[in-house]
Amino acid sequence: MATDLFADIPAAVRLKAPLDLPRPLSEPELVEELTKASQENKPSSFLGGGSYDHFIPSAVGHIIGRSEFYTAYTPYQPEASQGTLQAIYEYQSLLCELTGLEVANASMYDGATALAEAAFMACRVTGRQEILVSRTVNPNYRAVLKTYCTAADLTLTEIPFDQKTGLTPHPIPLTNTASCFIIQQPNFFGNIEQTNRLTDLIHKQGALFIVNVDPISLGLLKSPGEYGADIVVGEGQPLGTPRNFGGPGLGLFATKKEYLRQMPGRIVGLTNDLDGKRGFVLTMSTREQHIRRERATSNICSNEALCALAATVYLSLMGKTGLRKVAELCLQKANYLKKELGDKVLWPNTPSFKEFAVKTKASAGLALSTHYSELRGSELICVTELAKKAAIDKLVAEILAA
Repeated sequence: MATDLFADIPAAVRLKAPLDLPRPLSEPELVEELTKASQENKPSSFLGGGSYDHFIPSAVGHIIGRSEFYTAYTPYQPEASQGTLQAIYEYQSLLCELTGLEVANASMYDGATALAEAAFMACRVTGRQEILVSRTVNPNYRAVLKTYCTAADLTLTEIPFDQKTGLTPHPIPLTNTASCFIIQQPNFFGNIEQTNRLTDLIHKQGALFIVNVDPISLGLLKSPGEYGADIVVGEGQPLGTPRNFGGPGLGLFATKKEYLRQMPGRIVGLTNDLDGKRGFVLTMSTREQHIRRERATSNICSNEALCALAATVYLSLMGKTGLRKVAELCLQKANYLKKELGDKVLWPNTPSFKEFAVKTKASAGLALSTHYSELRGSELICVTELAKKAAIDKLVAEILAA
């Protein structure tokens, strides 16, 4: 009987009455209901905070919409999945070039889980149980990290930011009990962190340096590998994936070769078959499906292959010159807005990339008080290459008048 399925569930936690749900809708009624709900959304061209509105070449949608990619599942059988495997291999190669590190995995769920997995990896590498993270790291990412740490009995220590600059303070209170120190570049406030002094301090204490990046910024800024980062993570949504009101995401993850066997997820490798022909295979898949659960480096059991393909196509089409141009436009337009707003800017003397904090009563961006009570009355404004001057000037007028 159907009730036998629930025999092991204690009676105290079972529902005593049916769920209070609305009546079923016909398809026309459902379309009408969803259309009405969608019209309540108020999209903002200047809203960022982790999800960004960038131009996506039309070829991206055409390629990822092909049925052999769009409907493909995990490529367990290499003889039948060479196209998908090669696409993932190219993604890994591009990510290594972008971050300046030696190895990258075949993508993770999103930026937040990639960050949490990086912290756990640092604990495995160092054998330490404390994780240090700057409060300038995306608050949603820190919330996910806190959930992970609570379940694993790890100590999470958050480092307050300098309220005069909107940056991670120097020197950081790092001891030899910490497994890693995590920053975001540019940070959640859009400010550009000073990284050169951090690397030596972190490594001197035997900890790993983890950097969460905006991939678009790497068109201009030094790659994390150049200033000594051990693990680089980030949200790959800006690389060819629409915002779609919050998803899907793409977890970027790259590290040094020496930490390869501690990296979560899986890797696609290049090899030769018995006839000497080039081929692609899944390798180093340290997942719970492939080895004993207690030895798995992660319980991440899939990757964002379609979003990773979008990022691959986007980066291939843009190239180094195109990515740099996008980054330059973001920088120039954001700093034009910053200059026009004058003393409304919260940290006017701190270099920023495409986001910055503004003191305003206008509802123009992301209210920082949602995550930082000390920043009540401030909003995070984002400007990408798609922002038109007329729209920027209109925003200036609204903020100055508020």
